[in-house]
Amino acid sequence: MVPLLKVVLAILQFAQWVVLIHVILSWLVNFQVLNLRQPLVAQIWYALNRTLDPVYSRIRRVVSIPGGIDFSPIIVLFAIYAAQQFILYYARYL
Repeated sequence: MVPLLKVVLAILQFAQWVVLIHVILSWLVNFQVLNLRQPLVAQIWYALNRTLDPVYSRIRRVVSIPGGIDFSPIIVLFAIYAAQQFILYYARYL
């Protein structure tokens, strides 16, 4: 059971990194540091958007966007962190 929990925690850690990379990449694209006309940047950008937009859209339906700031990645990161802490807390009792 414990190795399975380690795999789940590794997947959650990977998901955290994916969200962080998406946030940083969106800043770099919006500030025109990176250009979407570059094929590699465009591939990464569209792959991350296709992966994360279904998750973000569910949160955006519930949470309004004040002043144009999108808090959905932060909420996803908090949810991942909460899931990790939940697993670590209950893994002690196995």
